This record gives sequence, structure tokens and C-alpha cells, in this order.
Amino acid sequence: MCVGLLCDRDQEVVLSAEMPLVKEVTTTLREWGSIWKQLYVVNTPTLCRLMWDLMEWRSQLLSGTLPSDEFKELKQKVTSKIDYGNKILELDLVVRDVDGNMLDPENASVINLFRAHQDATTKINDRIKEEQSNIQSDHSGISARIQSSPTHSLYVFVRNFVCRIGEDSELFMSLYDPNKQTIISENYLVRWGSKGFPKEIEMLNNLKVVFTDLGNKDLNREKIYLICQIVRVGRMDLKETNTKKCTQGLRRPFGVAVMDISDIIKGKIECDEEKQYFIPFALVGDIVQIRKEYPHLVDRSTVVARKLGFPEIIMPGDIRNDIYLTLWAGDFDKYNKTTQKNMEVIMMVCDEEGKALKTSSHLQPGAGDRPLNEYRSVIYYQIKQPRWMETFKVAIPLEEMHRIHLRFMFRHRSSQESKDKSEKNFAMAFVRLMKDDGTVLQDGLHDLVVFKGDSKRMEDVNSYLSLPSARHGDVHKGATLSRSSSSVGGLSVSSRDSFTISTLVCSTKLTQNVGLLGLLKWRTRPELLKENLEKLKIIDGEEVVKFLQDTLDALFTIMMEHSQTDDYDILVFDALIYIIGLIADRKFQHFNTVLEAYIKQHFSATLAYKSVLLPVSQTLPHLLSNYLRTLKALEYIFKFIVRSHCRDILLPMMLRELSGALKDMGEGPHDDRRNSVELLNNILEVLSRDNVGETFQHIQDIVVSLLMTINRTVITMGREHTLISRVVACMTAILSQMDDRHYTLYLETFSGTRDLVDFLMETFMMFMDLIGKHVYPSDWMAMIMVQNRVFLRAINIYADTMNLKFLNNNDFEVQLWNNYFHLAVAFITQESLQLQHFSPTKRNKILTKYGDMRRLIGFAIRDMWYKLGGNKICFIPGMVGPILEMTLIPEEELRRATIPIFFDMMLCEHKHSTHFHKFENEIILKLDHEVEGGGGDERYMELLENILLECAIEYPFMKPEVEHFVTLVKGLLVRLLDYRTVMNDDSRNNRMSCTVNLLNFYKDINREGMYIRYLYKLRDLHMAVENYTEAAYTLLLHSRLLKWSDEQCGPQFEMGSSQTQRQQKEYLYDTIIGYFDKGKMWEEAIILCKELADQYENEVFDYELLSQSLKQQAKFYESIMKILRPKPDYFAVGYYGQGYPPFLRNKVFIHRGKEYERREDFQNQLMSQFPSAVRLNITTMPGDDIMLSPLQCILMVFYDCCGRVLFYKSNYVQRFHYSRPVRRGPVDPNNEFVSMWIERTTFTTVYKLPGILRWFETTISPLENAIETMESTNEKILTMINQYQADEALPINPLSMLLNGIVDPAVMGGFAKYEKAFFIEEYTQKHPEDRDKLARLKDLIAWQIPLLGGGISLHGKRVTDDLRPFHERMEECFKHMKKKVEKEYGVRDLSYPSPLSRVQSVGPLPRPTQTGTRVYQEHTRNQAHTYTHTGEKWHTHSIRPHTHTHARTHGSRPTVMDTNMEPNTKPSLSPSLSLSLSPSLPLSLVPLHIIPPSGLPDNAPPQYPTLQRSAGSVSVGDEGVAEGEVKLRKSKRKKKRSSMIFIQEERDRTHTMDSKRVRETQTDGRV
Repeated sequence: MCVGLLCDRDQEVVLSAEMPLVKEVTTTLREWGSIWKQLYVVNTPTLCRLMWDLMEWRSQLLSGTLPSDEFKELKQKVTSKIDYGNKILELDLVVRDVDGNMLDPENASVINLFRAHQDATTKINDRIKEEQSNIQSDHSGISARIQSSPTHSLYVFVRNFVCRIGEDSELFMSLYDPNKQTIISENYLVRWGSKGFPKEIEMLNNLKVVFTDLGNKDLNREKIYLICQIVRVGRMDLKETNTKKCTQGLRRPFGVAVMDISDIIKGKIECDEEKQYFIPFALVGDIVQIRKEYPHLVDRSTVVARKLGFPEIIMPGDIRNDIYLTLWAGDFDKYNKTTQKNMEVIMMVCDEEGKALKTSSHLQPGAGDRPLNEYRSVIYYQIKQPRWMETFKVAIPLEEMHRIHLRFMFRHRSSQESKDKSEKNFAMAFVRLMKDDGTVLQDGLHDLVVFKGDSKRMEDVNSYLSLPSARHGDVHKGATLSRSSSSVGGLSVSSRDSFTISTLVCSTKLTQNVGLLGLLKWRTRPELLKENLEKLKIIDGEEVVKFLQDTLDALFTIMMEHSQTDDYDILVFDALIYIIGLIADRKFQHFNTVLEAYIKQHFSATLAYKSVLLPVSQTLPHLLSNYLRTLKALEYIFKFIVRSHCRDILLPMMLRELSGALKDMGEGPHDDRRNSVELLNNILEVLSRDNVGETFQHIQDIVVSLLMTINRTVITMGREHTLISRVVACMTAILSQMDDRHYTLYLETFSGTRDLVDFLMETFMMFMDLIGKHVYPSDWMAMIMVQNRVFLRAINIYADTMNLKFLNNNDFEVQLWNNYFHLAVAFITQESLQLQHFSPTKRNKILTKYGDMRRLIGFAIRDMWYKLGGNKICFIPGMVGPILEMTLIPEEELRRATIPIFFDMMLCEHKHSTHFHKFENEIILKLDHEVEGGGGDERYMELLENILLECAIEYPFMKPEVEHFVTLVKGLLVRLLDYRTVMNDDSRNNRMSCTVNLLNFYKDINREGMYIRYLYKLRDLHMAVENYTEAAYTLLLHSRLLKWSDEQCGPQFEMGSSQTQRQQKEYLYDTIIGYFDKGKMWEEAIILCKELADQYENEVFDYELLSQSLKQQAKFYESIMKILRPKPDYFAVGYYGQGYPPFLRNKVFIHRGKEYERREDFQNQLMSQFPSAVRLNITTMPGDDIMLSPLQCILMVFYDCCGRVLFYKSNYVQRFHYSRPVRRGPVDPNNEFVSMWIERTTFTTVYKLPGILRWFETTISPLENAIETMESTNEKILTMINQYQADEALPINPLSMLLNGIVDPAVMGGFAKYEKAFFIEEYTQKHPEDRDKLARLKDLIAWQIPLLGGGISLHGKRVTDDLRPFHERMEECFKHMKKKVEKEYGVRDLSYPSPLSRVQSVGPLPRPTQTGTRVYQEHTRNQAHTYTHTGEKWHTHSIRPHTHTHARTHGSRPTVMDTNMEPNTKPSLSPSLSLSLSPSLPLSLVPLHIIPPSGLPDNAPPQYPTLQRSAGSVSVGDEGVAEGEVKLRKSKRKKKRSSMIFIQEERDRTHTMDSKRVRETQTDGRV
């Protein structure tokens, strides 16, 4: 359906310049735009349609050409669309005034703002329900307005009537309720001609009708039909052919058509104008509204058919005086006729003389038809009991009502015209429309008396008017009729005939209620006044509101005229309360304007306050106590009071009654409690206006009487209570209307300190509860912000009171101050103030209207803290957590202002206890919780560090402790931020890694509670993916913290129902054993079973449990022998690039594969975690170009091992080798093995696998890093020397910068930093295992001197004259450097072999003097080459360390270091035979293992060139494996093998928790 609007171009045009509505649309579109992008991905078209509509309407608004009526219509559509879109997008609710403009909270009272939110929520929720009911989108505009307009209309356009009748016909269309079998509207009458056209040809294609006054109740009817009753007008029988002899003009029933329009009228289906039947449209509004909004449908020619009865909302000014009469049914005897009569009823309106009124026509059979002077019924052929059910309207002027009556004549009609002319009226009936008491005829059925007699006598009014008209009902004054009498006045009563009609009065001027009529005309019967006042309460409200002004005038007139007595005061006031209560009913809500006008224009002019309301004030307590529970609206009572001069007297009395009612909010009927709150809200709303005079004292009365009562009511009411939001709004309104004087006066009313403290504490508790859980929906942003502003002002005023009265030591109230601080922090951290979470639009809106309240309360907290002085210690550590929560708010100025409080706390505790351990423990505990919840960022970490260190400068005695604390917290923050980042990540591996990082940290700083907490988080992550082995190792760490004792568990150990440490540990062991069993790690399960068995046998002597444990062990041994366990694969993964989080960035990890996991599956699973990552197809460690790039690059190397291998060769492993073949020297086409070399890299993981993770990092110690750096530097020097020797055209600058950066101590590019870090006694004592590495580093430093000498010599030959001073300075620096190094680390000589020579052949190696295997290592260009002699030949390997990737070589086997080694002999370097030469040299030999010992070889193999590398493989180091096997077989009381961390035994065995990457050589190659 297209809805167009007819516009008057002469109307005022609404301009769009700076139009608030355009700004709102623009802002809304911007806010929706970002959300639309997200919804577009998930294919949500709703928002897209909404935005298109808004953009189109915005263009219309900007055009500036809209007439005012079109602008109003468009504005309504725009605001409705915005509100609907905000709701479905879960944005803030927009509250509007009656004109559709956004309501400004600054210009609205709290109560008005609250009610506006309620109304807006109701409307939008109704709209959402309609949308969910699949209402068509084309009707969405109408559906959105259904609830806003309680009146609806149905538009019907009749295009054609096709029926072969051959005579004229009448079409009666009306609305019908089939369930109640009731017609609910007037008829729409169309007179159709016999030729197939309307009788009035100008009505062709213009047959339109609007059925109006339909309410929501009508739309909610289960079924609504549009019916069309067809009456033909012509012959008695259509079969009669001789039309000339037939009686014409008879109304005969022909048929009926029915159409179910339930879905149409409810807007559920779309109307199709092309369908060939009545075209109905559902329209919103009454006839005035739809004529304005749908002028193309409803114009002046459109017929209006009203509802039978009043609409649900009776509009002021809607004057009706309609009486609907229905010819119901009759029963007529045939008397002397052989057949039943063809009965016709003729009705006319007659005056008291019996004459038909001639002034105008008064009978209207249907809307759209001309009125008639008489109405003739349909004729049913030879029917004894006809049921006409014909309804028509009787429209009589009000002044004529008292003297008219309706007369019904009954006549038999013949089909033959000749006979019909001789027929006369044989009976009659009548009915008066108004009774003698002045009331109108009652609605309903009326069984009328049928009189028989002479036709002339029946027209004589004197013959019947004095007789009763109905068989049952009121008897007219003076009328008597005995059943025995057969004739009265010439007429006889026909006992064999009956006639029934029904009437319905729709009049705003006539009443059917005697009591109301008696009240309106009370002067005529003053003796009945008291009775009529009492009857008013039982009168139907519809009757009362029709005479609202007249009734109010009567009531106040009664009070005025009886002001000398109090006989009627209570009754009149009771009646007044009843009437005002009716206005609160939605059915009569539009009469609010009538009542408002009456109060302003009539009551104020009566000056009735002295004689009317003063007596009422004396009875008010009685009235309130009786009627407060039943009143629906007391707003106007108070308006009467405000308009009068009695407010000072009446208000205190009402407040006393309200105080008692509010105390009992938890008891009594819901409506009573609701009415009490509404009364107070109405009072506050009225007092908030500007035009009610001075209100200071009235507000003060309310505060003194009700503030504490309301506070306690809010505290005791549950947050789910239906009235809680109303009560909180009432409390907020009181606080908002209080000025500083109100606060001051109220606080002075407390008699003692204790009472004031109790009030403040109760208020703080209430505020904190309301802030923590708002009683309003989350989208009521304006209401919440207004409440926050009111609360903030109250908090600051109460804080000033605390400073004045409760700060001194004698008066200091710890709990009160504690409540204040917790309230203030709760206020500042509430979600509704966290601007960083809001869209820019919402954030700017809040800042513009309310400012950043966080800063205001934050600065107040800081000031209050510093005022505490020596009392600060009372709040440590209790306030550490709240202050931390406040400082984590991402607002720069707030952080800078509040972080110094931390140092003040540390200083306070340090002065009190010489340390700040409580503060430190508390902040670590709370920091974990807050960061996990979303607080904190890297900027906070920087500010915390800088501010605390700056504060510590003024207190040198605390500086070391503060620095330690800052380091500790910074380390924790780094890990917590990483953990929070990955918690919502799809990568479970990342979550596990960060969890391990955190539990490591907490273990190192001895925070067992937090450590255990993260252990169980890690356990849960493992169990989610069935990592049973890793879950077992995780729980095993917890069990190691427990002892086999009956001591009670501490709080951090409590779990389940266990009470003692023994019970707890036993429970954990049972769980762990179950996990190991599922993970097929039966060896570990056996160890725990043995420990349990020892306890059962030797400690608790529980042999039943011992038996079960031994059976478990037996089962596990059997599983080891019989069940095949596939050997897991190991994969090395390197994460390179700055795109990874810090805990992965540029690091290498060894992963333990799952059972039967294929290489492709592992690779796909890994790549799925990082969809943007690029897999590197290289086998060497990437360079800085990749490591420093913003990309994510993954390097994977795979390992696979097949065949039956011992369990311990693939478990409890920590060292891993990656080997790959390389070719060097000339290639022999006949024998490729001649030039094949092996390059091998060894990795050492942090912990053994399997462990608490399926992967561990491979890291390098600081000392190893220094060694690698020195190796790289030496290699750079040598490479550059070779380049400059080969090409004399190269510029000298790169060589100058390299050499100067090393030899010049001012540049700090040399090795001096290594000397300070490692060559000190403290490092040697802490790391005795690094003795060989320290020697290696010293050797590299010593070898750097001859390389630098060669480079400087070359530089001197190439340097230009202008750089000669620079060169000379460099020579001077080198001279001092050389002297120092040769003195401390010895002299190195490049004479043998020459560092600059290039020998391309590989010669024979010296023959060993004794049998056995001799292994040498050659270092060239950062590669390790191994020479091994077995028998008659030397075997050479090239081993180059590089960062880990994954590879798999099927069929490979672990490399054995020495074939002559005894079992359980660990290979090691022999210091006595070690000759350390620079790896930067072309050739250096280092003996690795000589078994049996022998001297050095006589010569060494020559240097060789590096060839292109090929793919390799990874092997698992077996040093630890051999040791593990021997220990298992030799010792029954062996030491437990475990890869768990933080176990003291493991710490003692490894001496360090740092990971290492070891590069060493293996022998397995050929020449």
C-alpha cells in the first residue's frame, strides 16, 4: 500500500538549516556505520535497510521544501526508525518529548526523565514484538504507531458488485465478530442499480468507507469479518414473470458475503489493490487523524462508519448523540389466514402528539445513505418468527429527546399489487427514548408490547402513549396494564404476538444513570444528594468522564454552598478522588487535558481554598488511610493543592501519611505500594516546575520527613522488585532538588554523632549497591548518567562533612572512611563511566553533557587519602585493591594523579614496619585479578615504573626496595598482559604457554596460592584437548607442595572435601595416576603407585588400599609389555617476525606430537592458529630482515622415527639434533658420497619432554649469546678483509666504521661489556658449569686481536689523507687494546695457517697412534666440522648451528657420540687436551673425545669451501637416554625421572632453570 500525503502548498515550509533532527540522523548513521560493517560479514540485512531509509529521509529533510504537515509525518517516521534501530543494535535508548525531539536531561526533572524512559521502552518493545511476529515490512510504519495511537480505522474501497439479480439492491457492509456473534460497526450502505451500476452514477469508482473508532481491543479479537448483507428491492418472488401485477419496492433478503480480514486489520498481510473484492487497509488513528495523514484515501467523499459504541479512548470534544436501534425479532400469529404473514415493520419518529417529525429526517439505515423519515424492514416470506437483525441509527436533536417516541407499525405485504393495496397495519408497538426521571433508554433488549386495533386508532397517540411500552421494565407514570384487560383506549394487547428490539445509546449528552443525573441536577432533589454522592463510585467511568467538567462543577458547588457544615465534605472529596482516579485509566487518558484546563481556568477562579480545601485538610489523614491503597492517580490532588493557598497545611499532612506507607513497601497489595510511590513522585514533579512559587521549605519538609525512610526502603527492597526503579527515581529526585542549604540543614537535624555516622554509612552502602547493579536497563544511558551526577554531588558534600567531623584521631571513624573509599572507587570504576568502551559518538555525547566524572571523583579520592595523615595505616592493605582498580582506568591525568598513592602506601607501611610486604603481596594478588578482567596496558606499566621511581628519589633508604618492587610488578604485568591477550584467542597452545609463564613467575616469587590457581587453569586446558599426560604432570606439581602428614591444608591447598595434606595428596595421586593411565605413561604411574603403596604399608597400615595399589601396578606392568605404544614425533617450530606476541617472537620450540599424528596434520593445525603467517621454505635460521619485519613467519622442521625403539629413547628427552647433508669440494659423478658432509645442530629445551606442555622453548644463555656475538663479529672482520683484498674499488667507509666501532672505547662496540658481565668472581661462583664457555669467550676475544691487526693494516694502505688523523687515532686505540688483551688472554698468531689463504683440497688426516676413536672439530665461518678416525679412515662432518625448523627423515637413527664408550658413560670435553682456536679462522682443530687418551695429531685437514646446503633431519639426543636406562636397571631406589618444573629435586639436579641450546658434534659421516 502506498501512502501519499495531500499537501497545501500555501502552508509554512519547514527549513532544514541546523535542524536538530538532521544532526541526529547524521550522528546515528555514523554510529551505525561501524556496526554495519560487522553485521555485513554475518549477512544481517536489517540494518542496511534501516540505514538506506534514514539516508533517503535525511535527503528530504535537507531539501528544505517540506510543508509542515509532511515534515511532521516524516519526523515521526525518522524518530521511530532511529529508536527501533538503536534497540535492535543494543544501543542507548533515546527519550523524546511529545513533539519527537530528544529530551534534554538538563531541562527535565528526574521524574519526567524516568517516565519518558518508561514510555519509550514500552513503545519500542511493542514494536519489537510486532517485528518478531513476522509483520510485513511494508506495514512497519503503521505497526510502529499502533500503540502510540489507541484508535484505528479500516479503509474499504468497493470497486464493483457483480451479481445476477435483475433488480435494485442494497449492500450493507459492516464489521462482525464471529465468536461473539456481534456486529461491531455501523452499516455502510451502497444502493446498487439493476443495470450493474450504483444508483447514483457519480459514485462509480468512488465507493469508499472508513470504519473508525476501532481500539486495540478490537484488533486483539481472535477473528474479525467484513460482512456484506445483500437486500434486493423489487418483487416478492423473482420467479414471477408478470411484473406489472406484482408488488414492487419490497425489501427482500437475497444473500450475504463474508471475508476474514483478521490478518489485514492486524497488519499481518499485505493488501493487493488488484484483487477483485473489497479492498481493506488498516489505518492508524481516528477520522480526523487519518483524513490528515491519508488524504489520497480519505477525502470528503469518503463515508465514515463509526463503531457501535464509544471508542476505547473518548477524545475531548467528541460530541455524539446517536441511538442505535436494532429490529431484533418477532413472533406473529397468522390468525384467520391460512398461511403465515409476510411481515413488514415500519418505524417512524413521532412527537408527543403522535405526528411524525417533519423538521428533518432522523432514521439512517447506513452510513453513506440519506436519512429517512420512516424505515421499512426486510420482508421474510411466510415466516412466523422473523429475525431481522437490522440496525439503523436514530439521530434526534437533544432538545427534542424529551418529547419524542418511536412507533412501529406491522403490516402484511402481498405479492400481488392489487391485494397489497388493500392491506392495512394490523398491529403496532412503541418505545420512549427518555424516561420520566430524565435518563435515556437503557441499552440492551426490549420486549415491546404489541397492540392491535383499528389502523386509525393505532396512529392516535392518546390511544397508546399512556400505556407501558415494554412487557418487562419501567412503567410509565400513570400507565397501567392488566393482563386480563384486552382493550385499552380502543387498542388491545396481543398476547399471541411479540416484538423485540435492542438499543445502544452513544451520547455525550444523555446519561442512563439516575445517580449521575441526580448529582448533576442536585438542586432539584437536594434530599437525595447524599445518596447520589455515594452512588457516584459505582457509576461506570465512561458515564462520568463524558460529563467531567459538569461533574466537577457540581462537586465544588456543593462544597461551596455547604461550606458552613461538614456534612458533605468527606463525600464530595471521596467523589473527587474517584473521578481523578478514573483519569489515570488509559481509557480516559486524553481527558487529562480537560482536567488540566479545569484546574487552571476554573478551580483557580473559584477561590475555594478557604471554604473548600481547608475543611478537607482536617479529614485528609482519614481519607488517605482509607483510599491510598485504591487510588490510581493522585497527581491532580496535589495540583489542586498547589493551585490553592493551602499547600503549607496539606503537604506536611500528606507526607506523614506517605512516611508510614513507604515504610511498609514490603507489605500490602502491589497497587497500594505503587500508588504511594507515584504520589510522592507526582509531588516532586510538581515542585520541580518553575511556575509553582517558592518551594524551598516544601523540599525541606520532604527531605526531613522521607529521605531516610526512602533510603532504607531502597536498601531493604530486592533488586528484582517491580517497584525498585520507581523508588530509586524518587530518591534521586529528592537529592537532585536539594541545594546546599537543604543538605546543611538536614545534616544538622541529627542529634548525635552516632546517628549521623549511621546515616552516612547507610547512604554509602546504598549508593554502592545501586552503582554496582543499576536498577535501570543498561540502555537507559541518560537516566543512569543523571543518577551518577546526583550521587557524585551528594558524595562530595558528605565527604566535606567527614572532613569536618570525623577526621581527628579522637573522632576518627575507620569504617565510615572505609565505606567512603570503597564507594568512591565503585563509582569511578562503574561500567557506565568507562568512556574507552563506548563509540566515539556516545563518548562525545557524555563528555559534552556530563563531563568525565571519573576525574572529579578520582581527584577527590586522592585529596581525601592525603588528609588521613597517620590514619593511613588503617587502610593498608585493605585499600590497595580498590586504589589499584582506580589507577588502571585508561585516563592519563587520572593515572598520574592516583598512582602516587601507591608510593604513599609503601612509605606509610615502611615507616610502620620497616618494609612494605603487605602492600606488595596485596598488589600482586589484586593485579592478577584486575588485569585478567581487562584492566591495565603497556602505558600503565610505563607510568607505574616512572612515577614510583621518581617518588623514590626523595627517599634514598627505600630506593632499592622500590626498584625491586617495580621490577617485580613490571615482570608480572608483562606476563599478565600476554595472558589476557590470548585468553580469547583460538590458539589453545598460546593460552597454555602464557599460563605456564605465569605459574613460573608465581613460583619464583613464592606465591603458592596464585601458582596453584594457574596450575589448575593449565590442567583444564589440557583436559579440554585430552592431553592426559600433560595434565598429570601439571597436577604432579601441586602434589609436590604437599607432605605426607596430617597437618591441615592451608587456604591455597583446599580442594574438594579434603582436609589434611595427606588426604589432599592422596586424592591428587589417584587423579594423576588415572591421567597417566589414559596417556599410556604407565612408567610414571608405577612410580606414584609405589609411593602410595609405601604409605599404605608403612605409614597408615591400610592393607586394603595397599592391595588395590599393587593390583594397579601389576596392571600397568602388563600394559607396558603387551600394549604397543607408537613413538611420538618431535617437531621444531620457529616463530619469526614482529607480528607475534612477545612470548613467541623470534623463538624456537620443540613440540611433542600426538599418537599417529601426520606431518601434514601438525602443519595444518599449526598454520590454522596463525592464518596470516607465512611458512618459510628454508632450513637455516632467518636473518634480521625477517626477524625485524612486521610479518609472521613460521619455520618448521619435522622428525620421524620408525621401528621398535625403547620407551626411554623417545621420552624424558631434552636434547634434539637436526642433521642435514651438504656437499663440499668437487663432486664425483660416480660416487656422490665422496663430497657429502653432514651439518648438525643441537637444541636443548628448557625442560624434558613430555612435561606440563607438549612443547618447550629452546633458548640460549647470556654467555652463549656473547659467544655467538663474538663469533659473528670475528667473521664479519674476516669477511670484510677478504672483500677489500679482492676489490680495491670498494669505499673505505664500511671498513672504517666496523674497525672503529670495536677498537674505540667511546663507541662501546667491543667486548668490554662481556668482561664486566662474565669475567668476574661472582659469575664464576654462581655458574661453575660455564667454565669451558668462559674459556671459549676469552679465546674468541684473543683471536680478535690478530684479525683487527690485519684489518687496520689494510685500512692504513687504503685510507685517504683527509682520514689519516682518524686512522692514527684508531691505531692508537688498537695499540692499547692489544696490549691489554694479550696480557690477560694470551697471544694469537695468524702465521699458521694463514687466515687469508684459501686451500681448496682436503688432504689426509694424521693417523692415530693408538686404537680407538679420535674426534676433532674444525670451526670455519661459524660452522663446526667433525673429523673422526675409526680404523684406517677419517670421517668428516660439518655441523652448523641454526634455529629450529621441523623436518622428517624416515629411516634415520639417533647418532651415537662414541662407539667405544662404556655404558652409562657421558661424553665430555677433555680440558687437558683442548686447544681453543678462533671459529673465524679457516681452520682450527679442537679435540672433542679421545678414547683412550692420546696426544694431538701431527697435522690437520686443510680448509674447504662451503657448498649449498640440502635438506636434513632431526634426531633426539641420547646422552640423557643412556643415563636413564642404566639407572632404571641398576638401582631399585632410583631417583625419579621427571620433566616437571619447580620440584626441588629437579632444581638440584640441573642447578638452573634457564634453558640452553647446545651445539656439539656427532660422528656419522663419510669422505
